[in-house]
Amino acid sequence: MQRFMAITKALADENRVRILLALRSGELCVCQIVELVQLATSTVSRHMSVLKHAGLVEARKDGRWMYYRLPASGAPDLVHRAIDWVSQMLAHDLSVLRDAERLAAICAVDPQRLCAAQTNGKQPCNVNQPSPPEESQ
Repeated sequence: MQRFMAITKALADENRVRILLALRSGELCVCQIVELVQLATSTVSRHMSVLKHAGLVEARKDGRWMYYRLPASGAPDLVHRAIDWVSQMLAHDLSVLRDAERLAAICAVDPQRLCAAQTNGKQPCNVNQPSPPEESQ
């Protein structure tokens, strides 16, 4: 019952569902998730904590970067069934399809560049803007 309640809580927020669906494409850095949902890093971290508590995502740290992915095949069946159900129910949702297109553009940008831009600007950067010109020496 506790796992079920944690999963339903995690799925009760649109941004968490968007993040969960984005992770179907593979592992993402927090900066990529921030860029997708256009929320503060602290807010995304809180959402990721709820998803992780429910068992819907797994995390790994690499240096100062945090990466998230869908759980491996050894996760409880309830977790995989919940993810499959969400995927099926929202397969043709326009906002989910837009997120998938946007995520493709985000993933084309070096995650370190995204993280640096977010740290320097204290907000998500716009991946549609060109990179600043390189300074010549």
